[in-house]
Amino acid sequence: MSASSADRPRWLNSTVLGVGLASLLSDVSHEMATAALPALLASLGAGSAALGLIEGLADALASFAKLYSGHYSDRLAKRKPLAVAGYCVTAAGMASFALATTWWQVLLGRAGAWLGRGARTPVRKVLLTEATTPESYGRAFGLERSMDSAGAVIGPLLAVLSLSAFGLRRTFLLTLIPGLLAALVIAFLVREKPHAPHPAAGLAASVRGLPASFKRCLAGVGLAGAGDFSNTLLILWATQAWSPIYGRAQAATLAILFYTGYNVVYTVSCSVSGFLADAAPKKTVLAAGYALAVVPAAALLLPGASLAKFAVVFGMSGLYMGVWETVESATAAALLPSELRGLGFGALSTVNGLGDLASSVIVGALWVLHPAAAMAYVIATSLGGAALIAAL
Repeated sequence: MSASSADRPRWLNSTVLGVGLASLLSDVSHEMATAALPALLASLGAGSAALGLIEGLADALASFAKLYSGHYSDRLAKRKPLAVAGYCVTAAGMASFALATTWWQVLLGRAGAWLGRGARTPVRKVLLTEATTPESYGRAFGLERSMDSAGAVIGPLLAVLSLSAFGLRRTFLLTLIPGLLAALVIAFLVREKPHAPHPAAGLAASVRGLPASFKRCLAGVGLAGAGDFSNTLLILWATQAWSPIYGRAQAATLAILFYTGYNVVYTVSCSVSGFLADAAPKKTVLAAGYALAVVPAAALLLPGASLAKFAVVFGMSGLYMGVWETVESATAAALLPSELRGLGFGALSTVNGLGDLASSVIVGALWVLHPAAAMAYVIATSLGGAALIAAL
């Protein structure tokens, strides 16, 4: 082995592994709680309107928390304590559902949990970036996204087992275990590299100081994200299409199974796209990922409700989302200067969050008017985002 190879840091080190394990454990925690949440709301006499308000407000708070947390973390000599605190707050917020006696108490718990989640996200991405090299950003972020996705599969399964063994309230209390373990993993496995705090500056001034290339990247991310509708809509459309054939109960079960398949494809896609992003230009891989969104959109317009049609829709959706979420972060890591990484990752997360909100509302409304209009919108935004990224 040459001296240069021996001196080069390994991309799979304790920090990368620690960040990945924390993502897995935290996702197990909040997916357990999320899976049991509808049952809790039903027991409290709350319906879909309350659930929609809880989810919408929590997501909005998390989006802006990411921006402000990222900006604040750039001014800290040590970012890691902020990440540890964020994981603890998220775990406590989800576990607080065990004590809720009204739906608005659930709202407060979810909002608090998502504030903690928002605060930790840009910090986690900075820690991951600084633990690796530009040549391995893709693999590092791919591993983290894959482990996060694995938690999304394990969490609901554990919720089913816990609900039958311990009941509803104790299930929420049990979410504390993986949630707090995630905080401990960050505290003891992750090694933060020393960095000079960025001089205090206002948020607006700091945003103006972001590199022009990164701002153009954000424009592409935002345009593509404006057509990236919620997976809940996919599950709904599949259930509606299959209900006349199989009955509502069996259709719903099939849709959930197909969504599980989506998560499996997504997990594999994160790892594979991470390796591709390290082997080829990141903008090329990301632009190709945006363009892939055309395939499930076009498949949804095909006549009929065959299982094969929806297998393509769910499978290709999992494939392109794995590329998007992995390579967006790897591309941002390569474009951001070290002194503005927290703010940059916060801005990326905020743009994604606002895009998710806008896309689900717009696509859902257009689908009611005519499915072709909804999918034409998705195709246009995906190809537009791909063109902007390819032109970086």
